[in-house]
Amino acid sequence: MSERRKTVLIVDVDEATREALSAVLRRDYRVLKAGTGEAALQIMENDDVDLMLLDAGLPGISGLELLRIVKENHPHVEVVVVSALQALDAAVEAIRHGAYHFVPKDTGAEEVRTLLGKASERQDLSRHVMRLSAEVAEQNDREFVIGSSRATRDIVDLVHRIAKLSATVLILGESGTGKELLARLIHRESADPASPFVAVNLAAIPKELVESTLFGHEKGSFTGAIRQQIGKFELASGGTLFLDEVGDLRIELQAKLLRAIQESEIERVGGTHPIKTDFRLIAATNVDLTKAVKEGTFREDLFYRLNVIPIRMPPLRDRVEDLPELARFFIGRYNQRFRKHVQGIADSTLKILGTYWWPGNIRELENLMERIVAVSDKDWITDEDLPYELHVAQIDMTAPADTNLLERAVATFERNFLIRELEKHDWNVKATAGALGIPLSTLKFKMDRLDIRSLARKVRNLTRTFKGD
Repeated sequence: MSERRKTVLIVDVDEATREALSAVLRRDYRVLKAGTGEAALQIMENDDVDLMLLDAGLPGISGLELLRIVKENHPHVEVVVVSALQALDAAVEAIRHGAYHFVPKDTGAEEVRTLLGKASERQDLSRHVMRLSAEVAEQNDREFVIGSSRATRDIVDLVHRIAKLSATVLILGESGTGKELLARLIHRESADPASPFVAVNLAAIPKELVESTLFGHEKGSFTGAIRQQIGKFELASGGTLFLDEVGDLRIELQAKLLRAIQESEIERVGGTHPIKTDFRLIAATNVDLTKAVKEGTFREDLFYRLNVIPIRMPPLRDRVEDLPELARFFIGRYNQRFRKHVQGIADSTLKILGTYWWPGNIRELENLMERIVAVSDKDWITDEDLPYELHVAQIDMTAPADTNLLERAVATFERNFLIRELEKHDWNVKATAGALGIPLSTLKFKMDRLDIRSLARKVRNLTRTFKGD
C-alpha cells in the first residue's frame, strides 16, 4: 500500500512568497495556494488539507481569525503561522489559538520545510494515538490460539499464504469462534505489521451513528456534530480495517462501503469532496450472506467484493481436539491477571468439557476459565469446579439411543429444562409445579418418563459438593 502524500495549503498575500514556498514544498507535499482567508476557506470546503502555512497579515479575514476558524472546524490540521511582526505577544496569541509554531516572515524556505515536517510528525503521532484508542483490545493480549486440530492448522496455513497480500478477507463463523483474533493474526503476518489495525464492531454501534463512525463527519453536519471528526476508514489508512458483523450493516450504507472498497475513497457525513484512503479490509460476520443476498438484505455486488478470500472459523464443538490447549492457554492468561497459581486442569474435567455443546464457542470457554481461576484457591481445576449445566450435559450423554433423533432432542431439552426448574426450587416438586403452572401429577409423570427421579440423587450429590455439604 502506497503512502498518501499530505496536502499543504499556503495562505499568503504575497504571490512571490507563495510560489517560492511552493517550489520547495512540492518535493514532499501536494501544494495548494490561496491569497486571502476567504479563498483558503473555499479551498478547504472542497479539498482535504493536512498542513497550513498561514500569513498573519492577511487582508479581510485576519490570519489569527482564520486560524481560529480552521482549528474549530478542522482540528486535525496543523498550522504554522508566519508573521512580519516578531512580537512575543503575537506569537503567544497564535499558539493560544492552536498554531503548531510561529515564525518570522524572513525564515528561509528550507527551515520552513523542516518545521512543516515536524508538524507532520506530530500529526501522525496524534492520529496514531487515536488509532490505538480505536482498537477494541490490546494486540499483545488478544492472541490467536493455535490448536492441534486439522481445521485450525489448515486455517493458519492459509493465513501464512495470504497475509502479505492486499486482498480483502471475509471471515465467517458463529459468534465467539475467534474471528477478530484471526483478523489480528492476519494483520501481524502482513507486510507491515506496525501499521494501524482498526477494529469496528458494527453491531455494537447505535444505528444512527454507524455512518459517522465509519466515514467521519464535518462540523454541523447533524445535531451534536460540534467539530470535524475523522472516521475509522481514515484512521485505518495505510493499515488494516476490520469490520466485524458486516452482515448487520444497513442496506443504504452498503453502497457507501462498496464505493470505499472500489474507489479507495470515502466522503465524510456533510462533506463535499472525496477523501482518498488506502487500507486492507478484513470483514467478518455470523450471518449467512448468501441467504441475505437472496432475501435482498445484503447487496450482491458488495458480497462479491468482500468474498475474495473467505475463511470459515469452525465452532468449538467441531474442533474439540483444541479444547485442552485452549483451556490451558486461558488458565495461564488469568493466572497472570489475577496473580493465581492454577497449574492445570484434570483429564476427567477435560472429558466433561469435551461433551458440552459450547453454544458460545471459544468466548464461552474463556469466560468459564476466567471465572474458575478468579475464585480458585487450588492447584488444579477438577470436576467440582465446573458449573451444574456441564455436569447435566455429561449425564445426558448416557441416555439410551433407541429413539429417533428428534425425540431424543425434544426429550433432552425437556429434561434439562425441568432439572433447571427443580434446581431453582431446591428440588421441591410441589413448588416447581406451581412455578411452571402445571398440575403436580403432570410434573411427577414427566419426571418418571424422563428418568429425572433417578437423576435427582446424582444432582443432589453434585449440589452438596458445590456447596461444600
